[in-house]
Amino acid sequence: MRSEGVPKLTKYLLIGSTKAYSGKSAIALGMALGLRAKGLGVAYGKPLGTCFSSEGAGIEDEDVRFAVETLKLSESQMPSTLLYLDEETVHKRLRGEDETDYRQSLSQYLQDPSGDLVLLEGPANLEEGSLFDLSLAQVAEAVDASVLLVARPMDLYIDDLLSAKGRLGSRLAGVVLNDVPSDKLEAVTATVRPFLEAQGIPVLGMLPRSALLRSVSVKELVHQLKADVLCRRDRLDLMVETLTIGAMNVSSALKYFRKARNMAVVTGGDRTDIQLAALESSTQCLILTGHLPPSPLVIGRAEEMEIPVLSVDLDTLTTVEIIDSTFGSVRLHEPIKVECVTQLMAEHFDLERLMASLSLGDRVH
Repeated sequence: MRSEGVPKLTKYLLIGSTKAYSGKSAIALGMALGLRAKGLGVAYGKPLGTCFSSEGAGIEDEDVRFAVETLKLSESQMPSTLLYLDEETVHKRLRGEDETDYRQSLSQYLQDPSGDLVLLEGPANLEEGSLFDLSLAQVAEAVDASVLLVARPMDLYIDDLLSAKGRLGSRLAGVVLNDVPSDKLEAVTATVRPFLEAQGIPVLGMLPRSALLRSVSVKELVHQLKADVLCRRDRLDLMVETLTIGAMNVSSALKYFRKARNMAVVTGGDRTDIQLAALESSTQCLILTGHLPPSPLVIGRAEEMEIPVLSVDLDTLTTVEIIDSTFGSVRLHEPIKVECVTQLMAEHFDLERLMASLSLGDRVH
């Protein structure tokens, strides 16, 4: 029982990862919404800005902007970004023009915190920010924060987590294994999870792979490909889950199109037969290569079916490589993805165990 008149001390939880694009933002938002549903006051901050807006004036971290909009945060619930980690900032530090003590700046950054818990989104890995004394471990120590690590089960991730445990020690509140492929789920559950627990690394959640969370909006593809939108600019919020190349004859293409779901179809601008076949399938957008104008018949049908048609001044191979690199690494900036990750967190993340480790149980309203 808390004594009457004794103020609550705000807790800090730093969300980190061992590699970039592990899903920190998604986990942070899903967790924040889950904690709020239990009546806890949650603030959100990102000391190191790394995801810059390409629209409008000035620098703004898009992850922060989206979190503010999604969580409807007030100014007191959202500390402004302390440092934007762009090339010029790094060079100033290297040249000795920036001698700021950022560990000291952190205390000012977080003064007058609001709520029961401040969720801080950390750097992309354990090393990023070290040049400014703002690595994950340094930030955790400076603000006396617990750390939750997010990792995808790939490329020596167990070694990464063991190394992180050695560096973070008792500050490591646990890990979330994110984006676990269905064919690895049994092995991770039966072997990896018990091993990590035995090493003193609590596994607070294992989120199965979701095609929707790995998907990319047509708007993002327009941005990545520098594409011209030939029709249905109003439908750029459609989500693409798979990529299909229309380079074969139309009968073969139809077999592929019928198997795929929510796909982007990449084909030559002169392949009217393939384009019309794609428009009759589960297609979210047509991407025409070679900067060749499509037939008016295709544009007319795409207008009817409400499917955007994009034109790119690239060859098919380059177009496919750009799209492939975008899947699974795009930022969480669509409301439909927030709904998805919130549901996954509710089903596969042990929020009660996390709250217990942070001593937040007595604050539930």
